[in-house]
Amino acid sequence: MSVEYLKQQLGANEKILYTERHHWIFFVAEMVKWIIFAAAVLALIILLKVWLIPDAGWVWWLLLVFLVPAVRIAWGFLSWRMNIYVLSKRVADSSLEKLTDVVLKQSIIGRMVDYGDIVVLTAAAGAGINNLRQIRKPMQFKTAMVKAKEELEHEMGQSR
Repeated sequence: MSVEYLKQQLGANEKILYTERHHWIFFVAEMVKWIIFAAAVLALIILLKVWLIPDAGWVWWLLLVFLVPAVRIAWGFLSWRMNIYVLSKRVADSSLEKLTDVVLKQSIIGRMVDYGDIVVLTAAAGAGINNLRQIRKPMQFKTAMVKAKEELEHEMGQSR
């Protein structure tokens, strides 16, 4: 999903403050089995066609088997590219006003490759916790969220 598309979906008094997506390492980790499967099928096709049975026309039908992991990898990549976390500010909105805390959870590996989970706590009783899992640059996302909250509180303090 492009940011331009997201901008078209915004209301008149709304603007995008920050965008982020899942860290790429999780896409790769999820696709490893499909990549290995695709490589094995390709190696089998080459082995059969070049060395073992060069005249067998049926070997090319194995390309259909190769399409399964290829399509899954492409679908996974598109899914990863289309899922975006968006922090937006609406002038007449009170969702930032209900924000009570933003908790960043990062493992040691998460700190090394810059990914983590963000837990958003709000004052709303029904939807008090939102988990943003495995996002890139979580510290920047948290900082942008806290800064937007502070700016909203500053604006509200001036208008009263």
